[in-house]
Amino acid sequence: MATKYVICPGCSSQNTSLSTRCMNCGTMLPIGPMPMQHMPNYGGQTKPAGSEKKLAAGLCGILLGGLGVHKFILGYNTEGVIMLVTYLAGFLLCGIPSLVVTVIGIIEGIMYLMKTDEEFVSTYIVNKKPWF
Repeated sequence: MATKYVICPGCSSQNTSLSTRCMNCGTMLPIGPMPMQHMPNYGGQTKPAGSEKKLAAGLCGILLGGLGVHKFILGYNTEGVIMLVTYLAGFLLCGIPSLVVTVIGIIEGIMYLMKTDEEFVSTYIVNKKPWF
C-alpha cells in the first residue's frame, strides 16, 4: 500500500497522513491526505493548492469590493450574497451601507495580496476565515 502524504498549509512540507501537526513547523494539518497532483508546479517551485485564487480574489476585492465577487471566488457564497445585497440595498439608504461594504472589500483585497501564498491558503482555504 502506498504511503499517503499531507501537505502542510503553513510551510508546504510533506507529512504522513497519520500526522496531525506538521513535523517541520507545527501547523495543524488538514484532515485526510492531499494527493500530490493537487499541488501545481510553477517553474520548479510548488505552491499550495488554492493559492491560485489569491490574485483573482485580491484584485476583485479591490476593484469590485462592494459586490462581494472576491467572496464568491473563495467559495464564501453566503458572505458574498450578504455583501451584494447590502451594496444594492445601500443605494436606498443614501449609499452609506454601499460605501461600508466597498471599504470592507478593498481592505480584504489588500489583505489577500499582502499574505504569502502559504498564509493565504492556511487562512482562507483551509481554515475558512470568511471576514477580515
